[in-house]
Amino acid sequence: MGLLLKQLFAFIKLLNSDTGTISLAAGMTCGFILGMTPTLSLQSLLVFLILFLFRIQIGAALVSAFFFKFVAFLLDPAFDAIGSKVLEIGSLQGFFTTLYNMPLIPFTRFNNSIVMGSAVITIILSPVVYILSQIFIKKYREIVVARLKETKIWKAVEATKFYQWYYKYNQYKWN
Repeated sequence: MGLLLKQLFAFIKLLNSDTGTISLAAGMTCGFILGMTPTLSLQSLLVFLILFLFRIQIGAALVSAFFFKFVAFLLDPAFDAIGSKVLEIGSLQGFFTTLYNMPLIPFTRFNNSIVMGSAVITIILSPVVYILSQIFIKKYREIVVARLKETKIWKAVEATKFYQWYYKYNQYKWN
């Protein structure tokens, strides 16, 4: 739980910073994929590989995966229905048989209706989640952060020696 809280605080700090929205939105999208798909599967390994190979915000991915995992449990009946429909398509039976006979593909557990349904939904909704998370980050920074910096409490905190020391420390730490 300590790791999750640490990632949550780091994520909030990144939301309030001037960090680019692309890496944060990509992290939230990877978290969406991790949260909606089964935890111990080949899909999750592929997403973790992408997280480590590209400049994607890992904290954003872990925090959003935690929250999307709860949403996935609520959507399991819908995943089951969609996955069953996809797996029962007659023209795809030969393709599914070929996939199942390949060396690594059965580890995706695509023959499970919930896994297939969640894969279909995440493939369709991932671009939408990416665009919406970019919009959310921009609006959050425009509205919430701007209002917070105008409050008297924030101005009082900025005037303290501790905050000035912390601000200088952060500048030297990242440069």
